[in-house]
Amino acid sequence: MSQSHPASFFATPNPGERRAAQRHGWLRAQGLDFARAEAIPGDASGRHYWRLRAEGLILMDAAPPEDPLPFLRVQRRFLLLGLRVPRVHGVDLGQGFLLLEDLGSRDLKAALDAGEDADTWMTQAMTVILDLQAGSRRQYPRPPLPSFDAAHIGTELSLFRDWYLGRHLGLALEPATQTRLQACFARLTANALKEPQVWVHRDFHARNLICLAGGGLGILDFQDAVQGPLSYDLASLLWDRYWDWGAEQRQDWAVRFYQATQRRGLALPGRADFLRDLRRMGLQRNLKILGIFCRLAYRDGKEEYLRFLPRFWAYVREAMGADPELCCYQADFASWAPSPCAP
Repeated sequence: MSQSHPASFFATPNPGERRAAQRHGWLRAQGLDFARAEAIPGDASGRHYWRLRAEGLILMDAAPPEDPLPFLRVQRRFLLLGLRVPRVHGVDLGQGFLLLEDLGSRDLKAALDAGEDADTWMTQAMTVILDLQAGSRRQYPRPPLPSFDAAHIGTELSLFRDWYLGRHLGLALEPATQTRLQACFARLTANALKEPQVWVHRDFHARNLICLAGGGLGILDFQDAVQGPLSYDLASLLWDRYWDWGAEQRQDWAVRFYQATQRRGLALPGRADFLRDLRRMGLQRNLKILGIFCRLAYRDGKEEYLRFLPRFWAYVREAMGADPELCCYQADFASWAPSPCAP
């Protein structure tokens, strides 16, 4: 006599269940128990992380289409440079699993939220950028870091056009407006390409900097590093998602960074030109971020990112107002700003 079963008896495990089984099995093969792992809340990344506190390890799950190989390539270069990055204790490129050293759970945002001295921490962060830039003057294993070229910059800026203007505002730009926007993009691109080209983290902000127990800062989330404009990481640090330091404080830190860079022997333009280039780099990055946050909201369902739009629009208006060569674009950008930042 045949025996009937519920349909679920023969159901194929869903992708999440299959991935969980792979994750548990891989950890068991490393002699570790996933039951002891603590999930680390995610951000904008497609990767997922768990902390094995007793072992001092982090499990990175970089399921396809994520690729852990760029992380490993950059990690090796940064480690050779003497930067404090997580050491690798286990790798499975085929399945997308990495077992990493745990640098700690207290990031720079937590330190600053707790009221610790911002100037001390920002000085340390700028020193990390300077140490990172030293990599551009040394020989390291091939392949080299990707170049932040015109096509790459254009891809970043297109996020603003496609996701902020197109998706968020629902705009179809008139030809004349489209021409002005492209002219603005071209000016920002030319500015980035004429800067000294150095090693760039590309997401150098407080959540990716770990306050180490023994002092100093560790670096996370560096897999997108490139050879790019000297001011890029400084712009990432100064025009922050969580705090608006104000134009005067940003300029003070920028001048100190400029002086430190000069002492390290890197050829730079005059101070006024450096500060202009930095503001333009900040503008390019902040336009990209406006697009990324809208993409996270509308494509990935992470609507909480929309609450940051007014702050980044304030940064855009600041950059436009401080640069006479960009004033011809101000009217267009003012018409696109959310109401809290409208003139």
